[in-house]
Amino acid sequence: MFPLVYEINTRIWLKKLSKTHNRSVTLGTVPDEEFDFFSASGFDMVWLMGVWQPSQYSKAIATAHPCLRTTFLEHLVTVHPEDIASSPYAIPSYTVNETLGGKDALTLFRDKLNRRGIKLMLDFVPNHLALDNEWLPEHPEFFIPVSTDEMRHDPESGFEYARDQYLAYGKDPYFPPWTDTLQLNYASKATQSMMTENLFKISELCDGVRCDMAMLILKNVFNKTWSNLSGAMQEEFWSDAIAAVKQRHPDFLFLAESYWSKEWELQQQGFDYAYDKPFYDFITSAPVNTEKLAGHLGAEWGYQKKLCRFIENHDEPRAAGRIGLNNKAAAMVLFATPGMHLLHQDQMEGYRQKIPVQLVRQAAEPENRALAALYKKLFILQKTPLFQEGKIERLDLNLANNSHCLGFHRFTAGEHAFILANFNATGIALEFRHPSIEGITIDMLNILSTTTENKSSGIHGADHSIRVHLSPHEAVVISFRKAQ
Repeated sequence: MFPLVYEINTRIWLKKLSKTHNRSVTLGTVPDEEFDFFSASGFDMVWLMGVWQPSQYSKAIATAHPCLRTTFLEHLVTVHPEDIASSPYAIPSYTVNETLGGKDALTLFRDKLNRRGIKLMLDFVPNHLALDNEWLPEHPEFFIPVSTDEMRHDPESGFEYARDQYLAYGKDPYFPPWTDTLQLNYASKATQSMMTENLFKISELCDGVRCDMAMLILKNVFNKTWSNLSGAMQEEFWSDAIAAVKQRHPDFLFLAESYWSKEWELQQQGFDYAYDKPFYDFITSAPVNTEKLAGHLGAEWGYQKKLCRFIENHDEPRAAGRIGLNNKAAAMVLFATPGMHLLHQDQMEGYRQKIPVQLVRQAAEPENRALAALYKKLFILQKTPLFQEGKIERLDLNLANNSHCLGFHRFTAGEHAFILANFNATGIALEFRHPSIEGITIDMLNILSTTTENKSSGIHGADHSIRVHLSPHEAVVISFRKAQ
């Protein structure tokens, strides 16, 4: 019911495999042990980030950009020209990158995944295309025009694609434009048709798409940003495009990257899952915003079950670095919640350095084996019927609002789990009551802790209640089966 997704930075991954195996590794020649790892971990879907044909313009801009170079040097001590590539989100064509093996290699990779019961996810970038995209020479009308008068007022807003003719750079309204991209004009039905055709093409190559910045082409967002230049977008894109793809491939999965609390709106447009940015913000804040997090986890079930939850991805800082001492507790809370769960490459090994998406070489880091061992237990937990099917409710811990502790209950008709997390620098004693505890003895409990193998001595039961002592930054799952 709730898929476990593994995100891979494809270009970096294949380079690392090539170095490890002392041969050129493409998507068609990935060693079997990698597929064994996917299977053993219980991943339902592998997301290959960055498989499309690279943009030469984007690479040139990335190589010359002084601010980007600063971020590169924060990751690598020295940066060589061959370490820099185009942004995987400046796409000139939805054609598989030949240096990764091309379409045939991707097809072979997908087949190997599918034989293990694992699906393949790829990127779809609806908001923009690369400056050197295949459509521009013949179809500038697919993009948003900028007049010479507008360019005088805002010289950084557009790209001169022909003499004295300009098109707008791709843009999020809250940030400067992405100057290696052109903004698509969704006020045009022709643009919508062209992008739907791209979705058809992608859907023949994989089992699902992660749609980059999906909320940017919601009609209300697009019109507020672009209608002055493009005219008004009259109809939503997503609902028709998703329905058209699912008519051909009924089980095809759509995941929306979503911000600004647009996840519910995107779910209504037909997305199977949408990023849960509020969950990420609450659990990675310092201190952890347990009150808002608890309230968020109490939201309506139809909304919660279609959220994609994560504590890091390629856009966000590494969880081990950002969350720090609370990293294990946050991971346990993540996998104990309903919805899709997204794991980023090297997250379970505790890597701390975020990789700029234009880099294709990764700095070496030590691996945290204890964290990896915990993640393997959490993958098993996530697959159990209780955590796949169980509903969720807030747990009253009878603590002050500023206690920085979190408690919630997952349950089915016959199974229960209480999830408790202490995000404090000091130990804390918790006590809670719940009707399901009646008749339950300590020896009936299954206990998983982030800090110790044997937690039973720290848990006591009396008077239909459970008392737990949690160490600093510890989380536990206390579960039991009850006869119906």
